[in-house]
Amino acid sequence: MDTAGPATSVAMRPAERRSVTVVALIAMIRMFGLFALLPVLSLYAAELEHATPLLIGLAVGAYGLTQAGLQIPLGSLSDRIGRIPVILLGLALFAAGSVLAALSDSIHGVIAGRFLQGAGAISATLTALITDATREDVRTRSMAIFGIGIGLSFMIAMVAGPLIAAQFGVQSLFWMAAGLAVLAGLLLGLLPEIPRPRRRETWSLTPAFRGDLIRIDFYVFLLHTIMTATFVALPFLLSVRLEIALTDHWKMYIGALLLSLAITVPMILKDEHKGRRELIGIAVILILGAQLALTFLGFSVIPVFIALVVYFGGFNFLEAGLPARLSVLADDELRGASLGVFSSAQFLGAFSGGLIGGRFLHEGRPSDVFFVCVLLAAIWLAVQGFGGTRRQTA
Repeated sequence: MDTAGPATSVAMRPAERRSVTVVALIAMIRMFGLFALLPVLSLYAAELEHATPLLIGLAVGAYGLTQAGLQIPLGSLSDRIGRIPVILLGLALFAAGSVLAALSDSIHGVIAGRFLQGAGAISATLTALITDATREDVRTRSMAIFGIGIGLSFMIAMVAGPLIAAQFGVQSLFWMAAGLAVLAGLLLGLLPEIPRPRRRETWSLTPAFRGDLIRIDFYVFLLHTIMTATFVALPFLLSVRLEIALTDHWKMYIGALLLSLAITVPMILKDEHKGRRELIGIAVILILGAQLALTFLGFSVIPVFIALVVYFGGFNFLEAGLPARLSVLADDELRGASLGVFSSAQFLGAFSGGLIGGRFLHEGRPSDVFFVCVLLAAIWLAVQGFGGTRRQTA
C-alpha cells in the first residue's frame, strides 16, 4: 500500500517535533560516545598489555554482544513499565562501563568495560519512544530525522575522536562517553507528555518474529557486521599503508561523509515518498562496490576516499531506512519488543564484525578484512534479490 500521499501532506504536530528532536539528541549524544572510539580504538588496543589481533577485534565489538542480548528483554520491559525508566537504567549502565574502560590499562579491562557499555541496551526503547510519540503518517519522516541525527553524530565523532585522542589520549574518550550519558539522562526532562504503550496481557514475543520483520533484522545484522569489521581494519589501512597520521584521519572521514550526503539524502527522500524496496538493493550495491575498492585499490588516497564516500552513502541510508520500515510494520502493542529484536540483530552484527575484523587482520593485511565484507555484501544482495516479497516495507 502506498502511503506517499499522507506522508507528504501531513505536518508534524509541535509535540511530535519536540519529542523527535529530544529523542534524537539523546541518541546522538549516546552514540557519539561509541562512534568516537571507532577510528582509534583498534590502534589503542594494540598497545595494551596482552593484546592480540583477536582481542583487539573483541575490544572493538564487545559492546555489541551485550547490546544484542539485552535489547529484547529491555525493549519488552519498556512495553510494560514505560520507556523512561528503561532508558535511565541503560544510560547508567553505559556510563559505568565507560568509567571501567577509562580506568583500565589492560586489554581485558577495556573489553570488560565495553561489555558493560553494551549492557545499556536502549536503542530499541528510544526508537519505540519515537513511535509512541508520533502518528503513522509522519513515522517514516520521524525515523529519518532520528537516523540522520545518528548519522550526524557519526560524522562529528569521526572528526572529533582522533583529534581528542591525539590531544588527551583514548582514555579521555571513555570519560567523555560517561559524561555524555549523564547529559542524555537530563535531556529526558525536556520531553512532553507521551502516551504510554498499551500494556499486553502476555509476555509472548511471537509477533516480533514474523517473516517480514526477521528479514529486516537480518539486513541490519549484515549492515553492522560490515561496518564494525571495516573500522577494525580501516585505521590500519590509513595509518600503515597510506601513512596518514592519526590526527589527519578526520580529513578523510569528514570529506567522505559530507560528499556522501549527495547520495544519502535523495535516497531517503525517494524512499519516504515511494516506499521503494529496490533502494535497499541499491544501497547494498554501493556498500559492496566500496568494499571491493578498499580491497583492491587501497594503495593510494584517492580511491580509498572515493570508496568511503560510496560506503557512507549506502550505510547512512540503510541506518535511517531500516528502522523506519520495521517500526511501521511492527504491531503497536509489541513495538518495543520488535525493535528489541531489530536492535539485537544490529548489535550482534557489531560484535560479529569485531571478531571478523580481528580474525582476518591477524596477518596485518586490512584488505583481507575488506574482502570478507565483499562476500557478506554479496550474500546480502542475493537474499535481497531472491527472498523479496510483494509487500512494501516502507
